[in-house]
Amino acid sequence: MAPPSPAKRPWILYSVVLLLFGGAVWYFGIRSEPPKSGAGNPFRSRSGKQATPVRAVTADKTALPVHLRAIGTVTAHNTVTVRSRVEGPLLRFMFTEGQMVKQGDLLAEVDPLPYQIRLTQSEARERQNTAQLQTVRADLERFRMLHAQTLLTQQQLEAQQSLVAEREAVLAADRSQVDDARRQLAYTRIEAPIAGRLGLRQLDPGNLIRPGDAGGLVVITQTQPISVVFTVPEVDLQKVLEPLRAGQALPVEAWDRGESTRLAAGELRTVDNQIDLATGTIRLKAEFPNENERLFPNQFVNVRLRVRVINDAVVIPTACVQYGSRGTYVYVVNAENQAKVRDVVLGPVDGERQSVASGLAAGEQVVLEGIDRLRDGRAVTMVGADGTAPPAVPGAMRSDKGGGKSGGKGEKSESGPKGEKGDKSRGKKKEQ
Repeated sequence: MAPPSPAKRPWILYSVVLLLFGGAVWYFGIRSEPPKSGAGNPFRSRSGKQATPVRAVTADKTALPVHLRAIGTVTAHNTVTVRSRVEGPLLRFMFTEGQMVKQGDLLAEVDPLPYQIRLTQSEARERQNTAQLQTVRADLERFRMLHAQTLLTQQQLEAQQSLVAEREAVLAADRSQVDDARRQLAYTRIEAPIAGRLGLRQLDPGNLIRPGDAGGLVVITQTQPISVVFTVPEVDLQKVLEPLRAGQALPVEAWDRGESTRLAAGELRTVDNQIDLATGTIRLKAEFPNENERLFPNQFVNVRLRVRVINDAVVIPTACVQYGSRGTYVYVVNAENQAKVRDVVLGPVDGERQSVASGLAAGEQVVLEGIDRLRDGRAVTMVGADGTAPPAVPGAMRSDKGGGKSGGKGEKSESGPKGEKGDKSRGKKKEQ
């Protein structure tokens, strides 16, 4: 077959283009019939405009605790560095590192022999002076008898009385030396001054220790109870002082760094007597029983101080609240499934819960997700927490993609078997 002449080639191209254009018009204009009103589609409003899927929550009426949040440092109730009061070789330790001890428990022992010898010498000197005192007292009694018989002068009697007083003073000094020697001997037994948990020991047995050693032997920290020191801004000071001066107990909670786990619960004990000028804050101290020892000295914790409780407060999530030129507002879903703008006056906030002082009633549906696509009066449809629409009746929801085959008599009903029958009848007519 001979190829087409050059004069006929443009006509062939024009014919192909016309055929393609006609096929496109038939496919998109005639074959694909546009869907009618979205009566059976939950994402389309009755006016024909697409409904915006949103997630809403119910405004609750509940008791809302008002907390002040801060970052605190756990501090031991008491911290003592155990040091020796006497000098000498360290013989032995009577504890294990990290052990819980009670007040008066024996911790270590210093060589007591030099102090025992000193005590023995002091006691011997005391007995010697005691015997001398008895002698001069007996002489004083005889001097008084002779003075009564005018056999001794008054001067001799007074001299004997002075000698007795001198011996009494010497004996008192000896007794004090005995007491001091006994005390020094007792100090060779190093005991726990407070109850608490021991740290790591600073010396080993055999070392010569002195009272002036800076490191000491071991550190005892009292962890039951334990304290947490934190700061609050100056503007929140009256919120703390008013209930505290009224005699109310202010509960305090200690949370971990991520504020996911509550470590302990305690009570506010005291407020500092001055405000820090550099930071504009004031220090507070709370006390915790710490029975399970979840709080550790020098640990950083998140503190929640409850200053009051609002009864019957209307509470919504903080994410529901919007801020604009008109102030604070929320989107409320009415009975016609329309989003309406509602101006609200906010109250105190507690974490992710926001109280509403006015403008919102308990039980109303407030939009939580999908707010960025809303306008006042726009139709909405509810979705679940996972972002999916509520389950619909079979046949009630058709996909718009692929030409949309719903229509005819079935579109008069939003859901149910009638809609399915309408689709089937319409399909039969098209096949014919």
